[in-house]
Amino acid sequence: MIVYASERLIRAFRSSIRPVKIRKVAVYPGNVLALHVSKPQGFKYRSGQYVFVNCAAVSPFQWHPFSITSAPQDDNISVHIRTLGDWTRQLKAVFSEVCNSVRHIFEHFSSHGNLSSVLFRFPRVLIDGPYGAPAQDYKKYEVVLLVGLGIGATPFISIVKDIVNNIKQLESLGLSDIDDDDPKNGGGGGGGVSNSSNGDHKQHASTSVSTSSFKTRRAYFYWVTREQDSFEWFRGVMNEVAETDKKGVIELHNYCTSVYEEGDARSALIAMLQSLNHAKHGVDVVSGTRVKSHFARPNWRNVYKRIALSHRDKRIGVFYCGAPTLTKELRQLAQDFSHKTTTKFDFHKENF
Repeated sequence: MIVYASERLIRAFRSSIRPVKIRKVAVYPGNVLALHVSKPQGFKYRSGQYVFVNCAAVSPFQWHPFSITSAPQDDNISVHIRTLGDWTRQLKAVFSEVCNSVRHIFEHFSSHGNLSSVLFRFPRVLIDGPYGAPAQDYKKYEVVLLVGLGIGATPFISIVKDIVNNIKQLESLGLSDIDDDDPKNGGGGGGGVSNSSNGDHKQHASTSVSTSSFKTRRAYFYWVTREQDSFEWFRGVMNEVAETDKKGVIELHNYCTSVYEEGDARSALIAMLQSLNHAKHGVDVVSGTRVKSHFARPNWRNVYKRIALSHRDKRIGVFYCGAPTLTKELRQLAQDFSHKTTTKFDFHKENF
């Protein structure tokens, strides 16, 4: 009991110097609350890490860990919180109440005045961190396989955004050609980043630091969720990847398990409508994003096999965040393909 109380006091002291301002609040289907908060001065983190969150309006002494869904280069910090217990349920209720009040105020002032004199007060939030997690080591690998089940996608959303931001930076510097063993990305197997223009030596020198930390040449992201509405959580990120990643560095796969099994007549009809709508409007009818969705669950053996064939003699970082039921299968497949092929798979399990 004394140890528990001491830990709470120490954490409270540490976090008191990291108050954050609420920049944006969003409530999504599937009982998910997204908090976008200011980044404290000197706060540095890596994609894949997490923070502890405290809200005194819910409980002054309770702290709960959540993966950071923003990227290190972003101006603000974001976390996506699913209501799975009393504390998260109360947190969602508190912020939903403020959001509803704001909506009523907007409706009132739109016809009776302006909003300049209205001050919105969100509950005070503190953060403690960042803290390390297995996913933060993704940059050690040239090729990564990211697997998230439901809300378990959160640490990988930060990684995907980090890769996109690096791609943007490289393109702005004229360093947009990324070599890869995959024929889709030009083959060659030379690795790294090549300059698409003939800039002078000074330009190469000034960009060497920024490009040297970007090692990821291929990322496979599999997001498996039960409900179709879950895709709304990260719709903006999915669309940004589709628009920005012209070289195909990131391969996105969205799976919705509540839709009929693939091969079912009804799923065949949905798939046909899906293809027609995607071809005409560039939007998937299931996810509402530019990323085409699949039905049922992935065939994980085929996923490993395809990656092994595409990246011979490479070491692949496999990162999984989700229910324990899939951990054994993914770990065993990593071991099997590491023994049977020249591709080596390192399996990492995130706390969930």
